[in-house]
Amino acid sequence: MTKIFVYEYLTGGGIDPELAAAGSLADLSALIVEGRVMRDALVADLHELDGVQVTFATSRFETPGAGDAHCMAAPGESMTAFVARVAREHDYAWVIAPECDGLLLRFHDAVGTARWLGCAKEAIRVASSKSATAACLAAQGIAATPALEPGEVGESGEEVAGEDGRWVVKPDDGAGGLDTFVFDRFADACAEYDARAAAARNPVLQAWVDGEPLSLSLICRGGDTELVSINRQQIGLSDGDASRQTARIVEFDGVLVDQIDRLGDKGRTLEALAQRVAQAIPGLCGFVGIDVVWHPQRGPVVIEVNPRLTVAYAGLSAARGGALARALLAAHGVRVGRCGAARVNSPLPTLGVRP
Repeated sequence: MTKIFVYEYLTGGGIDPELAAAGSLADLSALIVEGRVMRDALVADLHELDGVQVTFATSRFETPGAGDAHCMAAPGESMTAFVARVAREHDYAWVIAPECDGLLLRFHDAVGTARWLGCAKEAIRVASSKSATAACLAAQGIAATPALEPGEVGESGEEVAGEDGRWVVKPDDGAGGLDTFVFDRFADACAEYDARAAAARNPVLQAWVDGEPLSLSLICRGGDTELVSINRQQIGLSDGDASRQTARIVEFDGVLVDQIDRLGDKGRTLEALAQRVAQAIPGLCGFVGIDVVWHPQRGPVVIEVNPRLTVAYAGLSAARGGALARALLAAHGVRVGRCGAARVNSPLPTLGVRP
């Protein structure tokens, strides 16, 4: 029997003020619904697999169903200490956590490489920083949104912003579009950037990329990458004032999976992009998400890379169920069955249809 511990940060006590650091509590609490959806989908999928025993983390704010194997942190126990303790009681730990404040990296260290089901530490480090990701991809000739310093751009910013003419200020290590503001005036974006930098909030300034917001769901293992799904992200902007001098907030309203045919022209272009991104960031493993905007003239531009499960997993799970979880375990070299688990080096199983 293979014992797997599933820890989703938000539902597992990460926003409990008695247990967690206060830094990002208010912002991250907005993502708890997405966190629960991902956790529940993953736990249900693992339950479908023969020879797998699943335990998931919960908190004092919810009551799991009868018969669910769950656990929670002890009073006063930090999240990293809790995850490290429970991981040692299982064969593997599958952690879903945001990259902000180095959370995902810290959980990697707490679990240890031998039990970790996820991306390698170096891949997490690069993908946790929007500026580092953009620099890494640009070095390989991949179109991405660079992180800019206000002083690097002219007073108006017109040459960089081009026809779109809008600017984004957001955390370098943010997740889920939180704390992401869009400005029509370059000077306003710079003022917001400077205010955040003065408060040591580690912001990035980027030119807004106009176009169709998409996400790519991948299964990665070493040099082998499968594009499982091309999804549409439902993203909008809040209303600003009539003068356009105040920030508009990026609003994320979910994702629709399997929206673009992978065998069509656009799908083949995105398949090639997915392969290049996976090669550019060594250590991506298991489920990986890439946020992309398809610009009308430039084609796909990478916004960020998520080295973990994303909310798209829940939609894919509804169609693929345990087969998706099994493929992800195989990507980590774990074969499950009635006789337990073993590390193997078999080729990556294919869930979708490759061009």
